[in-house]
Amino acid sequence: MELRGRRIVASPAGWLIWGAVLFFFVMLAGVIASVVVSSFGTRWFDTWLPQGWTAGWYGRAWDDFTLGPVLVVTLEVAVLVVGLSLLIGVPAAYTLARRSFPGRRLLQLLFLLPILMPPITYGIPLATVLYKYGFAGHLSGVVLANLVPSVPFVILTMTPFIEQIDPQLERAARMCGATTRQIFLRVLAPLLVPGILAAAILVLVRTVGMFELTFLTAGPDSQTLVVALYYSMSSAGIRAQQSVDAMAVIYTSMMLVLLVVALRFVNPTQLVARVRDEDP
Repeated sequence: MELRGRRIVASPAGWLIWGAVLFFFVMLAGVIASVVVSSFGTRWFDTWLPQGWTAGWYGRAWDDFTLGPVLVVTLEVAVLVVGLSLLIGVPAAYTLARRSFPGRRLLQLLFLLPILMPPITYGIPLATVLYKYGFAGHLSGVVLANLVPSVPFVILTMTPFIEQIDPQLERAARMCGATTRQIFLRVLAPLLVPGILAAAILVLVRTVGMFELTFLTAGPDSQTLVVALYYSMSSAGIRAQQSVDAMAVIYTSMMLVLLVVALRFVNPTQLVARVRDEDP
């Protein structure tokens, strides 16, 4: 097996694949580096590097784009979506992991659809319904829209954690007179803390980075950071490119921090294995 792997790497096709991967990462690093450099440059037109350096663009971006209220709205949306997703998703994951009933696999497939489908495919009709009933354009509409993919994501993440807990622990607690509520709070909840934490962080990353659903349902006072970044780049008027780049660096840095924290608590291969297990 090792010899076969060496032959693949040494083959022309292998070198071509590795060359394409290297080219992709070099181009990606170049784009990111150009944005970071521009956010600290005073003037940058026809030279390799800016003529001067300053961190003042970050303060200007904070004032021009009113990033304070935007970050507050982003935090409110993220906290509400995470909290509601856990309240709905954890009991649903427990039911799917512990109960057998007709249509169970079909229900699991339906939960996977919002994750597998592009958000724009169901975002437009969802936004239409939310506007019809007066939710869209406000914070409540943004939260409801983001719950559609977040609740299935919690279910997908929590189900393997629940399945790893021996059902004999629950039977023993029932024999000792514990109610269902006591079993969940005193027996299961402490064991599920790592899974709940992993699901919460993953939903947090997904909510902060979600553009389509938030863009379709957000109003002037309910824009998250990613939507505000889009409007700052596409709105009419003259804006300093360095200021927009500074805002992009703030958003990218926040997403990288959240992603690193998420990878610290959850293994992506676990989710991939779960998706494969759900395939009929």
